[in-house]
Parts: sequence; structure tokens; C-alpha cells
Amino acid sequence: MNPDLQKLQPYPFEKLNALKAGSQSGTGQSAREDHIALSIGEPKHAAPGFVLDSITRNLGQINRYPLTRGITELREAIANWLTRRFNLSDNILDPERHILPVTGTREALFSFAQSMIDHNEEALILMPNPFYQIYEGAAFLAGATPCFYNTIKENNYLPDFDAIEADTWRRCRIIYICTPGNPTGSVISRQQLIRLIELSLEYDFIIASDECYSEIYFDEGSPPVGLLEASEEMGNTTLKNCIVFHSLSKRSNLPGMRSGFVAGDEEIIRSYLQYRTYHGCAMPPVHQTASIEAWNDETHVRHNRTLYIKKFKAVIDILSPVIDVSLPDAGFYIWLNTPIDDEIFTKDLFFQQNVTVLPGSYLSRKSDGINPGENHIRMALVAPLDECITAADRIKQYIQTLN
Repeated sequence: MNPDLQKLQPYPFEKLNALKAGSQSGTGQSAREDHIALSIGEPKHAAPGFVLDSITRNLGQINRYPLTRGITELREAIANWLTRRFNLSDNILDPERHILPVTGTREALFSFAQSMIDHNEEALILMPNPFYQIYEGAAFLAGATPCFYNTIKENNYLPDFDAIEADTWRRCRIIYICTPGNPTGSVISRQQLIRLIELSLEYDFIIASDECYSEIYFDEGSPPVGLLEASEEMGNTTLKNCIVFHSLSKRSNLPGMRSGFVAGDEEIIRSYLQYRTYHGCAMPPVHQTASIEAWNDETHVRHNRTLYIKKFKAVIDILSPVIDVSLPDAGFYIWLNTPIDDEIFTKDLFFQQNVTVLPGSYLSRKSDGINPGENHIRMALVAPLDECITAADRIKQYIQTLN
């Protein structure tokens, strides 16, 4: 047995289920109201019909083994989308050298570290805190040590890369960033990304940018900046040390299709392709064809954003009279600073109102003397509008009992 498996901590939802188990008996409001879950970030909007039609039309492809690197047409569609979306020059991305389809960003974010870490080094993998727990598991199973950088309210939940010591950068082999952030929704600025790339070139570490929430934002004229466009802007046109992860799960409401991609530094992509060829995680042919349809269309993505905008407006209007709440930079989470302990808030809210949220401390680790997720909850506005409104009304009622 790989001893590093023993380092893996329970997943946040395991801890949440244990927390709620103690509240399932009793006579609270939960016995009388339908349950509403705002805890899991699983998109609930309808999948695009034209993508589903593509799957149906191309089921005959299922009798073929897929190529790990994906079909040329898919890589071309991805390169074209990246170029359009992030205003890249036409010669920056070569579909043959810079693009690799993956079966969703979750498995790619995890497996990426396995192929990039030298087990003979005492390597660090840096990651935000709070964070997506896959980053931590990836570090452990790669034989590296997770190293957390806190993103706190006083800094608008953004990283401070200049506060990280030089010795930490020297030992760093990968830094995971998440922009827009899960759970905070904060977007790392162009200037911050350029500064991070400068550090990566100085200390020679890889930037793994998780950008799977990049297409859920609230101002059509100001989409979140991406790592690749920051790289080109600062003159790093070979994209050295820069890798981005994107997915159709949130953008196109297709979490079950497991379709995403990795793009960036040619040498890193070449090595990761070799790893994945042995790993055996090729995307099914029918999903590759359907993915081309999704990456080539923006109409359904804009419609998706309008649905989230309506939900954020309604929920914030309801909650703002009783608690400090504001629109995040992007994404579909509200990262709410609670007036009491986040576990107590979550447990009592479930017992009294039958609404499930996720304690922020379950998404964080204690670092530099604090757990930056404490006294926060994550609310995923993925349920239909009417359910989000009902949930917000119940949360308001619960907060009023605290006052």
C-alpha cells in the first residue's frame, strides 16, 4: 500500500455528512420544509441541446479507441476558443504542441502533479488556502509537501505572492492558482499574474492555473483575465512554465461529460502527454465530437451567465439587510463571513431551515496560525432560481434568530 494514501484527509462532504448526522433527529423546521442543497458546486442548468444532439448522432464512434491527444479537430477548436476568449495572437498556440484534451479538470489537476515532481527532491507544491482539496491530494500522492498561501478577507481573498519567502520559491516545483477562486470567487489581476510568471521564470517552477470558473462572470465587457494572456503580454510568448486547465462542466453545464483541456508550455504538454498515454485517460470519441460543438458556441454560455446573474441579485437582495454580503468577482459561489462558528452555523441552519451549506473551515487548513476558512460558509447558487430565493429567505430567517 502506498503510505502516502494515509496522508489524505476526509473530503469536505464526508465531514459535512457527519456534521449533519447529529441534526437529523428532532423537531426543527427541517421536518416540515423541502431540503435545499447549496453545498455542492454541481451545475443544475440545462445542458445545451445541440451538444446532446451531437452525442446522439455520433454514438457509432463508440466502437473506436480514442487517441490520448484527442482528434485534431478538437484541439483546433480549443486553440481557437482560447485565442478568441483571451485575445491571444494567432501564432501563440499550436494545436499540435500546446493543447491536450483531458477528462475533466479534476482528474487532470490531480494527475498533473504525478508527472511533474522529482521524487528525489524535497519538493513543495504551493496552493491557495482555502482551496480545492484535489490540490492537496495531488501533492501527497506525488511525494511532495503541500504548502499553503492564505487568501483572507483583508486582502479581498487574493494571494500576496510577494509575501512568500525566497526559500519557499526555491523549493517550489508547482504552484496551483485558482482564478476565479473556489470558494472565494476572487479573480487574480493581470498584474498579479505577470508578477507570478516573473517569479516562476526566476525560480523555475510551474504555474498550474485552474480556470474552470472563468466563464461565469457578471460584466460582459470585463471577463476574467487568464494566465496565457498575461504570459503573452509580458513577452513570455513561449508560455514557459505556464499551464491552464479549463472545462465544459461549469461553462456549458456538462459536468457528466467529463470534458476539459490543458494548454500551455510545449515541453510540459509533451511530458504530460507521455504520462497520460500510460495513464489511459483518453476522452471517448463521441465526447470529443460533442466538445467541438460546445467550444465553438458562445450563445449558450452567455445565457448561462444571465441565469446566474438573476440568482445572485435575488439572493443578495434578500440577505443584505441582515448580513454583509456582496457579489463576487466571478464564479457561482457566495463566500459568506458568518457571525458565529461556521460549523455551528451550518448545523443549526440545516436543523432549523433544512438548507445545506458547506463550512468554510472544511475547505481550509491551519497555516500561519490561522484557518482562513473559519467563520465562513460556501453557498453554491446552482439550484433553480426559485429554490435559491427560498433558501435565501430561510437563511435570512435563521440569521435573524442570531441577532
